[in-house]
Amino acid sequence: MNKIAISLGPFSITWYSICILLGIIFAGVVINKEAKKYNIPTSFITNLIFWCVVFGLLGARLYYVLFNLDYYLMFPIEIIKIWNGGLAIHGGIIAGLITLIVYCKKYNVNILKMTDIAVCGLILAQAIGRWGNFFNGEAHGGLVTKSFLENLHLPNFIINGMYISGHYYHPTFLYESLLCIIGFFILYGFRSLKQTKLGSTTALYLIWYGIIRFFIESLRTDSLMLGNLKMAQIISILMIIIGIIMFIITKIKCKNYDDIGAKEDEIKI
Repeated sequence: MNKIAISLGPFSITWYSICILLGIIFAGVVINKEAKKYNIPTSFITNLIFWCVVFGLLGARLYYVLFNLDYYLMFPIEIIKIWNGGLAIHGGIIAGLITLIVYCKKYNVNILKMTDIAVCGLILAQAIGRWGNFFNGEAHGGLVTKSFLENLHLPNFIINGMYISGHYYHPTFLYESLLCIIGFFILYGFRSLKQTKLGSTTALYLIWYGIIRFFIESLRTDSLMLGNLKMAQIISILMIIIGIIMFIITKIKCKNYDDIGAKEDEIKI
């Protein structure tokens, strides 16, 4: 699988970079569309997405580097080469969430309402971004046979892409991408229900993605480890627990998010 999408003399644009960019663009469209329902101005959303992307990418890279520190201490120049892969989504989510909280507090925007809006775009971006792993030949599962992949009725380009270094592998990128797309429609539909509680969409995201990632991580062979434990599975369990607790609390204590306004004149960018 060729990682390079476009070559311009000494400069190259990778498919990984394109997939990440497309994920950001589609997420931005979804988030902005939802925000308009509550009169949150586009300027606020644009700036929020910009800073969440900047710090999210830094957080995703830092998280990955810390769990591969021995290698990056030997080859520090490799730290900046994010186009070769090596972005840990959990690090990006944590950094992006911190950025969102700080930004919303600065402009007096309800944090839970904003996370409810943001997670719909986030999970769509994750679905698209996973295809970058496919083009990089990374984030795959264990060994399988060609007939196994054929029995999944996959297109030939995916089967051929899963042939890496003389072996076929589980296309875990595809499993996660498809499950994230399903999650997008679930979250988007859930937000459309009447009497949906503030924060419950965020809770549902934590539960859904936590379950997805726990399952996917059981198949992957390149997991970030904490001793003998897969770090992503630890985080996934925490996400599920937090999501369940949050879902219960929002049902008891939170208002319907339609009852909480975000007036445009209250937000000064």
